[in-house]
Order: sequence, then structure tokens, then C-alpha cells
Amino acid sequence: MALFSTSNAPRSSNLKVFSLLLTLPLVGILSSCTLDGGSNQADKEKSVSSAASDSATNNEYLSVSNNTAEEPQIGKPQGAAPSNLVTRDIIEGSGARVLADSTLTVHYVLISWKSGEVLESSWIGEPATFPLSGVIQGWQQGMPGMKVGGRRLLVIPPELAYGANGAGPIGPNETLAFVVDVISIN
Repeated sequence: MALFSTSNAPRSSNLKVFSLLLTLPLVGILSSCTLDGGSNQADKEKSVSSAASDSATNNEYLSVSNNTAEEPQIGKPQGAAPSNLVTRDIIEGSGARVLADSTLTVHYVLISWKSGEVLESSWIGEPATFPLSGVIQGWQQGMPGMKVGGRRLLVIPPELAYGANGAGPIGPNETLAFVVDVISIN
């Protein structure tokens, strides 16, 4: 067979061709596989609700960059705001896990779902430190399990945020999107 030669020069060339012939089908097979149980969408959100999962868990709500240690770039929200809390890990950390009673040091960006505008960002100053039990319900329900070093998207409906009253730059009945980087847990 011509693929295996006894001379050094043709053998090197033939081995490259043989390797290429074996690699191409493998690349085709692997590129058609998914890592999320068969879904066509690799970045699947996990929907959290006290009642049941949101039926729209396969929606791509907005894009978020995964550039570690830099302020995230966030795209405009897409479609109708979800009715339940949505969490999605953009970067899975490797450190300790957030617990319900943790005190966190984080960087975060908050955007309005309605306008897509940034309402707050800790990246312009120092990271924020606070007990998880002292913040809005959307954080209390959406942060446990996240690991230090990770980045998570939280899309929070008004009932788990600031409700009908709003607060500061947050309007009444506003759906919020936070992108949170956990720096440390105390």
C-alpha cells in the first residue's frame, strides 16, 4: 500500500496525508456534537423559580463576554423579558462555592432590560462586599452554587428585584440583568 513507504522522505509525506485523512472525519463528527445533552444551543440557561422552570430556558437573552478579570461587554437584551429568574454561567470558577449565608466580594454590571443601558457598575471603582442575605431575592436565589473566579448572568424579574417601587435609577417593575464576577467569599 502506498501510504506506508520504506524511504524517509515519502514516508513523512505519506504519514501527513494519512493523518489528515483520519483527522477530517473526526473533526466533522466532533463539530456536530454538543456538550449540553443534545440541545442545539451550547449556552443554555438554567431557569430558577420557586414554582417551576420557565419554559423559555433555551432562549438566548443577551450576549456577555467571557474575558476574565476585565469588565464584561454586554449586548442588548433580546425579546421579551423572562418571567422567572434566569441564571447562566459565562465562566465557571474553580474556587469555593457561594452559599446562602456567604459574604461576597464581587464586581458586577447592572443593566436595564427595557433600555439595555448600564445602570450601575462596580468596575469603575472598587469591588462590592456584602452578605448575600442582605441583597435582593434575585441574587439570594441566583448566586448560591457559583464558584469564586466565575462570571454569572442573572436576569431578574421585578418581583425578585425592586418591584413596583423601583429604586434610584431602577424604574418601577423593571426586569434587571446583572453580570457578576465573584472575587472572593468570606
